[in-house]
Amino acid sequence: MTPTRRTVLKLFAAAPIAASAAPALASQGNWFTADGLAVRGYDPVAYFTMAKPVQGLAEHQLDWDGATWRFSSAENMAMFEASPLAYAPQYGGYCAYAVSKGYTAKIEVDAWTVYEDKLYLNFSKVVRGLWSRDIPGNIAAADANWPGVLT
Repeated sequence: MTPTRRTVLKLFAAAPIAASAAPALASQGNWFTADGLAVRGYDPVAYFTMAKPVQGLAEHQLDWDGATWRFSSAENMAMFEASPLAYAPQYGGYCAYAVSKGYTAKIEVDAWTVYEDKLYLNFSKVVRGLWSRDIPGNIAAADANWPGVLT
């Protein structure tokens, strides 16, 4: 059976309830991490320079702001080191749409948006579609909720 749009939206709306019963999301400081890596080990600079998610490499790795970051090249790592806030995802790398709704959620690396030179990650491509319906409004709501959603 193929889920309807309404079913998908109901499932996502229930995520805060389900999340409260599940173990806490992985985090290091203010950053969502998976297996100890920010952006699930993907290169945050590549979203800007290559317009796609690119797996980072262990040989191009650095610790910044309490999280471990990986890059696909030494050049991208140097760009991040020179200006980390220009490349790090917004809202600690948590799902931007979830933060706009007042909670945190994990991300998938292929559900992303660069908007006004900032990287926003989302829970899924379906959620990215919801986020995209009103990016300025969602940013305003997420800005109001961040970093309070971490407590």
